[in-house]
Amino acid sequence: MTMRGRIAPAVTAIGEAAGLLRAGDLVAFPTETVYGLGADATRDTAVAKIFAAKGRPQRNPLIVHVADADAAAALAHMPPAAEKLAQAFWPGALTIVLRRRAGCPVSAMATAGLDTVAIRIPDHSVALALLRAVALPIAAPSANPSGKVSPTTAQHVADGLGERVALILDGGPCRVGIESTVVAVEPHPVLLRPGTIGREALEAVLGAPVAVPAGGHDGPLLAPGQMESHYAPRAALRLNAVAAGAADGVLTFGAIALTGGAMRRNLSERGDLREAAANLYAALRELDAAGVAVIAVAPIPDTGIGRAINDRLRRAAAPRGA
Repeated sequence: MTMRGRIAPAVTAIGEAAGLLRAGDLVAFPTETVYGLGADATRDTAVAKIFAAKGRPQRNPLIVHVADADAAAALAHMPPAAEKLAQAFWPGALTIVLRRRAGCPVSAMATAGLDTVAIRIPDHSVALALLRAVALPIAAPSANPSGKVSPTTAQHVADGLGERVALILDGGPCRVGIESTVVAVEPHPVLLRPGTIGREALEAVLGAPVAVPAGGHDGPLLAPGQMESHYAPRAALRLNAVAAGAADGVLTFGAIALTGGAMRRNLSERGDLREAAANLYAALRELDAAGVAVIAVAPIPDTGIGRAINDRLRRAAAPRGA
């Protein structure tokens, strides 16, 4: 019998995890981006457990993870633009929103009742081994309470979800550290969530512009990561700060000077945005755990991966419950 909330080394527990998923249980597992909270995407009762465990609004769709492009094509239509992106970036940190096929077995709860499904092939040996072992599409948002800081280690998952998950596969720290880029391709390409695969890279592959929608989501959410308040620590965030209060936590980048503060973390001493992305959530968690009421965040360059980092920081700083 599996002890709920148990962390297990991924190399020895893939078979156990696959059995739990087939039985309708929740399993947390590592990907290159963040740890995911997995459930059988074809089973309503299993998908419902994700929403209950996270406290996630049911209007917020989930990403469905599959092992290969054939599995993706069995669930959804792959127009030429999607084929190009898949060939260029899968496996990888790109989620493509596609039209469901007739008879697609993915639960309507996982897609928030939309006629589209968000699909990704993760670039992580543990995630791929699990997907091959279970031989099912797996719905898997980040393995944390809804709206809170995403997990990049197995212990982060245990800290946030505790016994609400049957098993946590420990595959070490996530190397990318922020969630996947999300793009829709029909009727034209639209960037729904920035990530480490940037707009320019998408446009280079497609040979066409990729639109960026205006803010605000009064209508249906088309993809994860579009809630105005998201990725938030307990502490309040103050962005683009030039100084910090004496009791504040400080989050800085490279050689950017920011005076004051009781505790500080540098996302990348050498000013590397990829390193900063990988360290972002762990640094927010460390400052939060120290008990600071405010985290002052130095300006982060808004270029390349910096755009994705700033997207996460803006949502983390937004009014809670927005």
